[in-house]
Amino acid sequence: MIRAYKFLLRPTKRQQASLVEMLRDHCSLYNAALQERRDAYAHPSKTKIRYGDQSAQLKEIRSFDPERQGRWSFSSQQATLRRLDKAFQAFFRRVKTGHKPGYPRFRGVGRFDTVVFPKDGDGCRWDSTPTDAVTRVRFQGVGHVRVHRHRPIKGRVKTVSVKREGDRWFVVVACDQVPAQPLEPTGRVAGIDMGVASFLTTSEGEHVDNPRFLARSAQKLAAAQRDLSAFPQRVKAKNRTRKHRAAQARVTQLHAKVRRQRVDHHHKAALDLIRRFDAIAHERLNIAGMTKKPAPKPDPEQQGAFLPNNAAAKAGLNKSIMDAGWGVFLGILAHKAESAGRELTPVDARNTSRTCPRQSCGHVSADNRTSQEKFRCVRCGYTEHADRVGAVNVGIRAGLVLPVA
Repeated sequence: MIRAYKFLLRPTKRQQASLVEMLRDHCSLYNAALQERRDAYAHPSKTKIRYGDQSAQLKEIRSFDPERQGRWSFSSQQATLRRLDKAFQAFFRRVKTGHKPGYPRFRGVGRFDTVVFPKDGDGCRWDSTPTDAVTRVRFQGVGHVRVHRHRPIKGRVKTVSVKREGDRWFVVVACDQVPAQPLEPTGRVAGIDMGVASFLTTSEGEHVDNPRFLARSAQKLAAAQRDLSAFPQRVKAKNRTRKHRAAQARVTQLHAKVRRQRVDHHHKAALDLIRRFDAIAHERLNIAGMTKKPAPKPDPEQQGAFLPNNAAAKAGLNKSIMDAGWGVFLGILAHKAESAGRELTPVDARNTSRTCPRQSCGHVSADNRTSQEKFRCVRCGYTEHADRVGAVNVGIRAGLVLPVA
């Protein structure tokens, strides 16, 4: 299996300054490569610039600017150019499929936070051994940086990445040949229903509360955003005042805390499910479609006017769905299931909460769900919590749970 391990870095002040310079110079390389592609396409000849063409120019670029580009790893710079190439490939793929294209954009220094080293030992070196008292990782141009290694890594180190999150620095170590750690069978199976009122509900009727971390921090975030909005929005980084930088750092710290809380909750909830059930079924959710803005409704009687389309209510629901983070949770659940040797089955999510789970009924109707929590079949009169009905139907579709007698 392939696994990634994320550890906190503890750089010195000099090393931190070097890491900032590394991100700045890789960002400059990314933007220069993007500008070259734009200029080539705008030329009357419509010249196409690809990754191989730009990678071949790296030697000349490094020799021309040895202080900014020549001091960093050649392979990490290739990875940055490959990152731009992937952005263009995704852009053309969206154009062909009719989705919103999203042309690759120039990155500001504050929006370029990751440098990838494609191979351990080429520009970087993971120096850890199981008996080391202190773990360090070496980056070309930076030196040996201390790592807070809170758990051992397994498998063979393939790639190493350095990442900045606010005022913290992390190293992400990707490994392959990671051995599985199968758990003992429990003889239990379950279907789960994702929700907003409850984060998830199992077919056994257990509810996991939705922590709503973003909603809890809403007041602090609103105050921090107000403080930040008092400053001009378009100011170069070098011209920002100390108070401006502090206000921006406050907003970043609050969002980072919410993200850490959410991921921690996802890991704990997923681990609890994996330990208790041999097989789990979940809905195959189209989260992008679920959080899409409602289309405007033109008023046929008045030109240029629009009818109410419940946009405000839909915006609140979208925010709650994104705060729950279903997609991240299901990804974490899939990784843990693979490592533990558990079975994870996605099923069609349509009408799971509107279908009567009785074997003798199975009636599907929107009227079956009378409210957020109540389910009452209009044909046979079966009543149950709506989220549990959804979880039972998910388990039935996966062949794990028997219909209600």
